[in-house]
Amino acid sequence: MKNDTIKAAIIGASGYSGEELVRLLLNHPRVELTAVTSRQHAGQTLARVFPKFASHPSSRTLHFSEPDTDALAKQAKVVFLALPHGVAADFAVPLLRAGCTVIDLSADFRLKSAEVYREFYAHEHPAPELLQQSVYGLPEVHRRDIAEANLIASPGCYPTSILLPLIPLLRARLIRSEGIIANSLSGVSGAGKKAEVGFLFCECNESIRPYSVPKHRHLSEIEEQLSLAAGSRVTIQFTPHLIPVNRGILSTLYTAPTAHFSTAEDGAKIADQVANCYQEAYGNEPFVRLLEGQMLPDTKNIVNTNVLEIAWRLDPRTGRLLIMSAEDNIVKGASGQAVQSMNIRFGFPETAGLI
Repeated sequence: MKNDTIKAAIIGASGYSGEELVRLLLNHPRVELTAVTSRQHAGQTLARVFPKFASHPSSRTLHFSEPDTDALAKQAKVVFLALPHGVAADFAVPLLRAGCTVIDLSADFRLKSAEVYREFYAHEHPAPELLQQSVYGLPEVHRRDIAEANLIASPGCYPTSILLPLIPLLRARLIRSEGIIANSLSGVSGAGKKAEVGFLFCECNESIRPYSVPKHRHLSEIEEQLSLAAGSRVTIQFTPHLIPVNRGILSTLYTAPTAHFSTAEDGAKIADQVANCYQEAYGNEPFVRLLEGQMLPDTKNIVNTNVLEIAWRLDPRTGRLLIMSAEDNIVKGASGQAVQSMNIRFGFPETAGLI
């Protein structure tokens, strides 16, 4: 189906990513949101659960329901899964069988290897037969495949902030694939809407802390996608940090240029190559902002948008190329990127509902 208005459903619409999907799809010019599910809120209207949407006409007639795949397949052409890993696959299988396009925001279909999934997620993959069918939903990198996919695995928030800056440089062989270090800082919403002591206000406010060191689950998809770009196995050092803001991710990436530079002229040549590489990759992309001059990424400029900012600096003292990015972890890092993939899949303008 191309260029028609479509009906959409969200399974798991009460979490942060689900709520953001509701906001985006309610206001999408080519989408009718026909179903939202939540066991906790079943029977209640959107307006009751999310008063912020009460002015939308659909908010008082659309009720949360229990997640019934048979019913949803009749109500929607595209179904978004805003569910935890290990749970989403159970819904994807019958929905795909019923002819729906599935866009999964969990990690269940981001990897091609069931063994790697087991290593990082500590349980067997619930539907390994679908791993080769899924398409990694990073639009700026896999746009052509997304356009033909029925199972789209929307990337994680940290991976998006790391992959978009690194993939063009690895493909162009401008940086070495060894020794890459990624330090990322994320807002508390990245942990999801759950009641745990570590995410209470008094535990997070006025505090910054690393976590999941040294093997965060997102490393699996980061390294798989970087390896595809480099054409060889890539292993990186990744340290995530929790910071006391609601939204936003800032990543700083430490890389080594393949070309040695010992003079200002050498550095200027490498800087031009990097700038040209990014311009070729993202110069016409609506949701990647390449920063010029002295500007550096700043989460205040991307919060509530589907935009990722990128800036870079050569450090002649250390011989490193530093790359920095900023994104909204719930929009470009989750729901907005999922809607962007939906736009591509159904032939809508890629910016529809996202500007």
